[in-house]
Amino acid sequence: MSVKVVELVIERLSKSGDGVAQFDGRAVFVAGALSGERVKVELDVGAKAMHAVLLDVIEPSPARRPPVCTLADRCGGCDWMHLQEETQLAEKQEIVLSALEHLGGLERASYELLPTVKSIDPLGYRRRATLHPVSGGALGFHGKRSHERVEVKRCPALTPALADFPARLAAHFGPNTVKELEEARLLECDGRVAVSLHFKAQLRPRHRELAELAVREGLIDGAILQPGEGKGQPELIGDPVLEEEGVLHRPDGFAQANAAVNRRLVHQAIELLEPRAGHRVLELYSGNGNFTFRLAPMAAQIVAVESAALSVGLAQKAALRHGVTNVRFVQGDSEKIATGLVRESERFDRLLVDPPRTGAPGVGAWASGLLVERVVYVACDPASLARDAKELASKGYRPLALQLFDLFPQTHHVEAVMAFSR
Repeated sequence: MSVKVVELVIERLSKSGDGVAQFDGRAVFVAGALSGERVKVELDVGAKAMHAVLLDVIEPSPARRPPVCTLADRCGGCDWMHLQEETQLAEKQEIVLSALEHLGGLERASYELLPTVKSIDPLGYRRRATLHPVSGGALGFHGKRSHERVEVKRCPALTPALADFPARLAAHFGPNTVKELEEARLLECDGRVAVSLHFKAQLRPRHRELAELAVREGLIDGAILQPGEGKGQPELIGDPVLEEEGVLHRPDGFAQANAAVNRRLVHQAIELLEPRAGHRVLELYSGNGNFTFRLAPMAAQIVAVESAALSVGLAQKAALRHGVTNVRFVQGDSEKIATGLVRESERFDRLLVDPPRTGAPGVGAWASGLLVERVVYVACDPASLARDAKELASKGYRPLALQLFDLFPQTHHVEAVMAFSR
């Protein structure tokens, strides 16, 4: 190990949010540094991947600002809180466009770039979070780039209904019960709050009593008590299933963190998909129906594919509740099912894909094999988007439009919706 203290000039920000500089012809990644800054860092020149520790900002960026949260330098939740919002948006756009250009081979002039949809609230927007026990019986988040835990009493990124929940939840359940937790997941929908408490071992009567008391006192609307693996079955207390615009959510499932921007994203994705009354639509990675139920009135039939049993169950329950009859829900691996549909010579008019960070390898083959005319791809990772866009282009799908959605202000994360036409 050969450690050096050197000065570097940050050239750009990487897709992981780090500043990128050059040292001896190699890229160096510096967490916390911003484009254009001159910084003093400590780096291991012998390491395979050069990640430097920021020691001092010698010449700060004009966009640098003091974080509004006192835990910003320790907590791993908001890695760009020291960067002004307008510059955050510009940097996110450049990261996505650069990935499409250099990894995907798509020239910037080859598609229409629509205006980025900003978050109405730069803070107080997150409706879901995962808390972890901290020594002493408190709750908090993981620290920056580590599994160390930082006690949090109040989080300014959480919605007003959840902001002080780390302290309130810990106080209600008490140190002994908190220490028995693996994690606690929070979810808020339209002012209603549910929690999923994941315990290390079997459930105890005290756990049920405290959860029931939390419901009676109005702290939460419902709870799911999850015993440790192999230690029993989950138990539902109160009503932990929350409904928002026809979609059902549970705190132990997935929901987009920014409800307001998510609504705009769903609307735009469907508008770019251009479904028609007679169309068959294949929706892959469909979750609990984030797009499905808004799409259903516009198409003849939807086949919605999702691997998570909980999400499929919630979607089926919502469909029954609201009389949606033109959706076929399929539980299974999207890649395998799409490949199977191609093999069976199925035909679809539209394809909507909302994969995890790993992307949807094979999406070009699925689209062309199913004779799909238009594809809309929802991305949470620029590199995966670029790779899959390249594959779609290789199968004859030209990019039409790209739009970014700032679901995660104060972080480097960004969602993108991209449309392709055959």
